[in-house]
Amino acid sequence: MHSETGGTSGQRFRDEDWYAEDLADRVFTDCTFTDVDLTEATSSGATFTNCRFEHCKLNASHHTATAFVGCEFVRTSLFDAELEGCKLTGSTFVDCTLRPLTVRGGLWRAVGLRGARLTKVSLAGVNLAESDLTESDLTDADLSGCDLTGAQLRGARLTRTDLRRATLDRCDLGAADMRETRLDLAGAVLLAEHLGAKVEA
Repeated sequence: MHSETGGTSGQRFRDEDWYAEDLADRVFTDCTFTDVDLTEATSSGATFTNCRFEHCKLNASHHTATAFVGCEFVRTSLFDAELEGCKLTGSTFVDCTLRPLTVRGGLWRAVGLRGARLTKVSLAGVNLAESDLTESDLTDADLSGCDLTGAQLRGARLTRTDLRRATLDRCDLGAADMRETRLDLAGAVLLAEHLGAKVEA
């Protein structure tokens, strides 16, 4: 088991059982977690910087105001996890289980979600500016009120996705699959311009 005092830097954790562990205010930097069971773990105000999670279980875990900055999640399960007001700036997810997932607010700027399956997930109001959503499946997802400035959407499936009130500056909507996508007037005008239409009042 990890030390309870001070920050933890450069350590490797493998095949450990951290079931229902309370990680409140813990600080981890440049750590690697491999096959670690964090099911039902909780964190409030914790910080993970440049950490790698590989083949880990964060199922039904609950994180509040926790930062995962520049972290890598590889073949890790967040099934039924909750992220409330968390900062995930610069983190990447590869072959991860991300649904069902509960997200309430937070800063997900420049997050790598390439090819992620996020069907029916609500990311409403999340800052996703500069994030990579290339070829992700956001069918029936809620992105209402999101900041998607500069987000990469090439090949993303936005079928019935709610993009109302979302900030879509510098997004190439024309490169995404937009079937039945829900847009407000500003979003519809932006899409039309991306498709080459000349919008006049």
